[in-house]
Amino acid sequence: MAAPNVTRATMPYYLPPADGSRAYKNINDRTDKNYIRHEVPVLVQNIRGKEDNYHIDTAGFQYFKHTTQYPNLKAENEDEVAKYIAESADVYQKLTGAFKVHVFDHTIRRHDPGEMEESPLKRQPVSNVHVDQTPGSAVARVYRHFPKEEADELLKYRFQILNLWRPLSHPADDWPLGFIDSSTANVERDLFAMTLKFPGGPGETYAVKHHPDHRWVYLRSMQPDEIVLFKCFDSTKDEKIATFNAHTGFEDPITPKDASMRQSIELRAIVFYE
Repeated sequence: MAAPNVTRATMPYYLPPADGSRAYKNINDRTDKNYIRHEVPVLVQNIRGKEDNYHIDTAGFQYFKHTTQYPNLKAENEDEVAKYIAESADVYQKLTGAFKVHVFDHTIRRHDPGEMEESPLKRQPVSNVHVDQTPGSAVARVYRHFPKEEADELLKYRFQILNLWRPLSHPADDWPLGFIDSSTANVERDLFAMTLKFPGGPGETYAVKHHPDHRWVYLRSMQPDEIVLFKCFDSTKDEKIATFNAHTGFEDPITPKDASMRQSIELRAIVFYE
């Protein structure tokens, strides 16, 4: 019997601190945090066969086909990772038409239910509904990765921070990546800023509160030659264009019991448009 096109999942949303203080979490200390975790059961639509109905400027994400030369990357193989990043920079440019692409970060994740360590070689799927950047942290990213004079000039252009995600080695049946269709989310209503405490200094992300309007989707059993591009930030002033996407890895109850554990790589890039 074919699997249903809708699955039921519990999504790990956030609530702001009850005392009204600014939300934060310490990346290196799981106990040092002040937000409230709010787990909400939702329906998640499998859009396999309907991917073309979702565009990055309306839904906040978009699926594409792309075969990589490096489908079995290992975090410890720095040479191959560097080649994959270079390959993907070209993919970013071709998909977006941006005149400048700067890939500034990558993460390889390998699900291991018995492993809690968050070292660079043992990164687990993220289980919280979030948006990677706020407007302030997005601008700070530009200044972090470019000299001030160049950053001042680049910020005159429209820019985006985009993530590029793909499974590695085998299909992502286990712990797939789910998205809220951005046309059903709202910045003022649904998002609140959260400070991330890093050893090198604080960062900032958006935590996401539940709203019944949210429409959840995913692409079941993503293959290593399938990629998804999604927005963390867009400086456009056009109110008809999605400027962010909220997402999370989630436990899909219809995942086959013999499915291989999820392996994936995500890149983060700043792209600039004429």
